[in-house]
Amino acid sequence: MTAPKLPLSHLIFYALPGFALAMPTIPAAVFLPSMYGAELGLAAAGAALFIARTFDVVTDPLIGALSDRWKSSVGRRKPWILAGALLAGFSLIQLFQPPAGVTTTYVTVWSVLLYLGWTMINVPYTAWGAEMTGDYNERVRITSAREGVMLLGIFAAGTIPVWAASAGLSERNALAMISWMAVIAGGPFIALMLWRVPDPLPRDPTPHAPLSLRTLIEGTRALSSNKPFLRLLAAWLINGLANGIPSTLFLLFLEHRLEADQTQRGILILVYFLAAVLAIPLWSALSQRVGKHRAWCCAMLMTCAAFIWVPLMAPGSIVAFGIVCAITGMGLGADLALPPALQADVVDFDTLRNRQPRAGLFFALWSMSTKLALALAVVVTFPVLAALGFDPKGSNSPTALWSLTVIYAGVPVVLKLVAITLVWTFPITAARQRLVRKRLDALTARNL
Repeated sequence: MTAPKLPLSHLIFYALPGFALAMPTIPAAVFLPSMYGAELGLAAAGAALFIARTFDVVTDPLIGALSDRWKSSVGRRKPWILAGALLAGFSLIQLFQPPAGVTTTYVTVWSVLLYLGWTMINVPYTAWGAEMTGDYNERVRITSAREGVMLLGIFAAGTIPVWAASAGLSERNALAMISWMAVIAGGPFIALMLWRVPDPLPRDPTPHAPLSLRTLIEGTRALSSNKPFLRLLAAWLINGLANGIPSTLFLLFLEHRLEADQTQRGILILVYFLAAVLAIPLWSALSQRVGKHRAWCCAMLMTCAAFIWVPLMAPGSIVAFGIVCAITGMGLGADLALPPALQADVVDFDTLRNRQPRAGLFFALWSMSTKLALALAVVVTFPVLAALGFDPKGSNSPTALWSLTVIYAGVPVVLKLVAITLVWTFPITAARQRLVRKRLDALTARNL
């Protein structure tokens, strides 16, 4: 029996907040470190942001577990999202529009509060999306809508610094504009979602045990015995590193290897994200034919096929590299839309085995692996490039430029091939997921 489709209005109102939530992500990762590094010094700014990031990782599983157990008249996810939105919105303004004479304590406190607010929104938000339907294909529709809107938010934020520079405004002015646009858009979008999209309390197969350190450890142990989850998480981490390395080195590669100017770099970034948005419906359609895991593998293979041509490109090959950006951007669309839908199926499998719905904890660990992949991309690639003689501020030998090219395009191909081997025979297919849902619904009905 096919589950009813989510009403279009619910889908739209659920996806809209993603636009505002995504807007500050790239500026926070790219512009904030340089801005506060100039204000406080690299060591002080780095320490402040490191403390915030460390706290951010620790709070992920805690927020996930708490939101799984939360009970209220409006649902278990909505109260967390509302509180997180208020905290994150105020912190975003403080961090992106600081007063004169900013201190290390100021940056540390507001960074910690911003990341805490973001976690309070993002973990319940993604877990809610997994709980909105039990249908294998409908979950792709939900994640595709959410991630597509988030890509549009990233694109919109990316245009602001370009416009600000052309208008004679500073990078600090651009950051302030991004923060206010995110807050102004996020307020009504989140309010509409909380008002119009139902968040019913799921019918738990068995009551949740009270949250404690012991139950949190026991829950983590249960997840560690879930082989489909571990397999999917490993593939997600490896593929995240495969995406994080070229993202980290993208501007360096364009400037030093392809010798692209500022306008060309902006156009290539536009092509990349626009291709990701446009390709999401294609991956959704393919997943209905071959399954979500096989469609994701096809996307990763396509990205590998595009990257293998990069070492052959000469300086100035902007058009050829634009084609690579379009193809890899299409692959990004699949990376964003399909794995979270697979993760929702893994949550069903875990609930059936352990009799405890833990979507929040699952997606918290998912979020942690995403952050770890991005951190590893920076921690690993920069020291290796430096050891191989690459200098981002000076001239480079052919050997150093070749090293940049191999790390930028070659290493991600190897990593994606490893991820494909993990995903290609993923055990939770559409037929098995329907069987899991049938048994889970029967178990829940017996315990009512």
